[in-house]
Amino acid sequence: MRSLIIVVSVHHGNTRKVALALSEVLGGVVKGPGEVSQEELVSYDLIGFGSGVYFGKFHRRLLRFVENLSPCVGKKSFVFSTSGLGKKEYNRSLEKLLVQRGFVVLGSFACRGFDTFGPLWLVGGMNRGRPNEKDLKDAMRFALEIQALCERG
Repeated sequence: MRSLIIVVSVHHGNTRKVALALSEVLGGVVKGPGEVSQEELVSYDLIGFGSGVYFGKFHRRLLRFVENLSPCVGKKSFVFSTSGLGKKEYNRSLEKLLVQRGFVVLGSFACRGFDTFGPLWLVGGMNRGRPNEKDLKDAMRFALEIQALCERG
């Protein structure tokens, strides 16, 4: 199974750490939105999309990338994110956008990340040290679940 993980990780590398843990299980390639073309997507069996979440929204570079994709009918995908609160509910907006572009979303993963965005930098941020080893192991378990779903068809 050929896997691609598209990630935007800007401030502390939180989401990139998760992307690398996912790729370790899936054997996937990790790239940014600007490093992959629409034509290249066709050659992958599974595509993950992730970024940090800022005030409840995914990074605009990732959203713009997905919005500009040609329909990918039936292409298997998953969503992942890091944020100050680590809420999986934040992933719903990107899941919905992917479905609109024709993707089949197999699942989503979210965890807390070190957050100094906006006014949080004034107090030294929150969740220092996150994602931690447990978060990354949880991400790897999620990847195993996604891999099993792909293998079942």
